[in-house]
Amino acid sequence: MKLADLSEAQLVSYFRDYFPVGERTLIGIGDDCAQIAAPEGSFIVTTDVMVEDQHFHLSWSTGYEVGARVAAQNLADIDAMGGRPTGLVASVVAPRQMDADVFLDVVRGLGDRARQVGAGVVGGDLSAGEKLTISVTAFGYCPGPVVSRDGALPGDVIAVSGTLGFSYAGLDLLAGGHVDPRARGVGQLGELEPFVRTYRAPDPPLGSGVAAASAGARAMMDLSDGPAADAARISRASGVVIEFDRPAIEREAWRLQAPALICRADPVKWVLQGGEEHGMIAAFPPDVRLPEGFRVIGQTRACESGEESCAMFDGEILRGAWDHFSSDSVD
Repeated sequence: MKLADLSEAQLVSYFRDYFPVGERTLIGIGDDCAQIAAPEGSFIVTTDVMVEDQHFHLSWSTGYEVGARVAAQNLADIDAMGGRPTGLVASVVAPRQMDADVFLDVVRGLGDRARQVGAGVVGGDLSAGEKLTISVTAFGYCPGPVVSRDGALPGDVIAVSGTLGFSYAGLDLLAGGHVDPRARGVGQLGELEPFVRTYRAPDPPLGSGVAAASAGARAMMDLSDGPAADAARISRASGVVIEFDRPAIEREAWRLQAPALICRADPVKWVLQGGEEHGMIAAFPPDVRLPEGFRVIGQTRACESGEESCAMFDGEILRGAWDHFSSDSVD
């Protein structure tokens, strides 16, 4: 069955069945607008868009994995401010000849990932187009102070939660033809399974941002574009230099040895430049006890005379691999 065989009303009825009602949802799907409680008096909001064959390939990923992935990246943005998610709205453009079961798997994946953190999927829009395109906007609130990018101070430690480089390794395994794109699970993928799974549908440690905020994090981002790019953003916003620690980075890279040998790749590059894993990178005062799951990978210092804010490794200024409008970007 194709999407063209279903009416918009039928699809909306599926949305009602599959999408969760959030803990703060007052009015959900069915009206011109949703209503979400905001007893704090303010809320935080973020949005992301994913385009078929730019951010994902349906020949590599199931519809469910695509839905879970787009939800995860928005939920991580809320977490990165020290926030908890309350609601998501999703706008979807899909080809009329798209398999309806694949489309509904996208819906299920998005809904299940939102349900895991108590957020509702409260509305959106649906249209026909040439490629599957999903735009999600997420709303949330901060139970404590909002943590932005601009609070890091010289002498802070830089710590991360979640995996580093796994998604980049999974991408290289798939793009290089080293694994069967139909393969799933440890039984078929063996020791490569965590890397391919993380690329297809990252499962970030949602809630680690709230824990970091409670522990006193001064600046924070989610790792959407990789430590090199995201640390550089924190450094510029805060006016400091971030230096990554080689032994710490090499410990992270050691976990990537199996796929690195197969792909003949440098696992340190995967660690520093690999994005789309959506753990947290945060600056903490040096005397803070880090929350569970965080480990130190660097430190901040003041800019020297004539020096610009940047992220560095082994004395070299780092550049990220992810830029949507650069022809040299990793896809």
